[in-house]
Amino acid sequence: MKSVLVKATAMIMVMVLSISMTANADAATSKAGMQAKVIDGQVYVNTKDLVKMFGGSGQYDAKSQTYTYKGNTAIPHVIEKVSPSVVGIIGRATEGSQDVKATDRYNLAHGTGVIIRSNGWIVTNAHVIDGLVDPVVVTTNGNTYPITESFSDPLSDLALIKINAKSLKPAVLANASQAVVGETVIAIGTPISFSLRNSATVGVISGLNRGVEASYRLIQTDTAINPGNSGGPLVNLKGEVVGINSMKFSAVGIESMGFSIPVDTVNYVINQFFKYGTVKRAALGLQLEESWSAIVGLPADEPLTVTGVLSPEAKKAKIQEGDVIYSVAGKRVSSVVDINEQLKAYLPGQKVKLLVQTDGDIVNRTLVLVDRASLQQNEPDEMLMTDEED
Repeated sequence: MKSVLVKATAMIMVMVLSISMTANADAATSKAGMQAKVIDGQVYVNTKDLVKMFGGSGQYDAKSQTYTYKGNTAIPHVIEKVSPSVVGIIGRATEGSQDVKATDRYNLAHGTGVIIRSNGWIVTNAHVIDGLVDPVVVTTNGNTYPITESFSDPLSDLALIKINAKSLKPAVLANASQAVVGETVIAIGTPISFSLRNSATVGVISGLNRGVEASYRLIQTDTAINPGNSGGPLVNLKGEVVGINSMKFSAVGIESMGFSIPVDTVNYVINQFFKYGTVKRAALGLQLEESWSAIVGLPADEPLTVTGVLSPEAKKAKIQEGDVIYSVAGKRVSSVVDINEQLKAYLPGQKVKLLVQTDGDIVNRTLVLVDRASLQQNEPDEMLMTDEED
């Protein structure tokens, strides 16, 4: 707890704040600054902006003219705050199912979920739910609930489930654009054994916008993510969920390589579930080939090559095999994941402009997007999420 003198306008000095907040440097890292004023050569910010950026709470005492700020960025406080929003999910595994952690004795599999609405809606991984028989959700207070509704999207590896419960504590989802590399994060979940529910591990965000065996960009973290953590939250020091833990690389010589689905993709999928009951995923209707640089992960701005025209709409737009695509909706693309991210803003049936090189000429094409599910064959940009946790 820190006390800092302020004027009656409840403005707090940045100079003093920056010294007192040294221990919480991770929380101070943000792409968005606070509004400030300069008075007599000193820089002041509004205490409301302070609390909004760093979390916690503050109170001004007019009698003593002091402002007391109490931060909530301590890791134990964050775990205590978020844990009631984290649930365990357990059920019988079907033969050959892609379970998270199975036991031979009872043929059980389990994973983790995050409460997002107080009336029982929970987000988890698709590979946690798919293949489970008679799954049960267990909350932190030990109550058990059968799943009454379930929606699964293997392409994003996200699922939305419902239990008949009220007054649950939903987690707070972060603003995805505020996540930064090096930021301290916490993973909460059910690793290895179902008796280890609400276990917490701490690490940092190792990288953003990773395109690794997934259809969308992922968050890389060195936070320990073990079998059973899938579907659980990756949380920042303000107690906000920045991602849903999904997979890890596990092999001899590989350590601390976990990946989480960012909240912008989570919001995209669950909003579609709530609105349509499924994910209406727009697609170009093209089979595409990435450049060698994009495939191996080198910095690249090479375009994609059309190797197949799969939809009547694409043919009508006069796109043909051998064409080269430079941009979608005015944004440069060099990988299939780039296109997938772009198309999250569209629905099937909507139009999008492509910058294409065809027969040596650079032209604009207007393409009507198709429903990805309607395509008769898989495209390279329909890669399924590969779970490597087990």
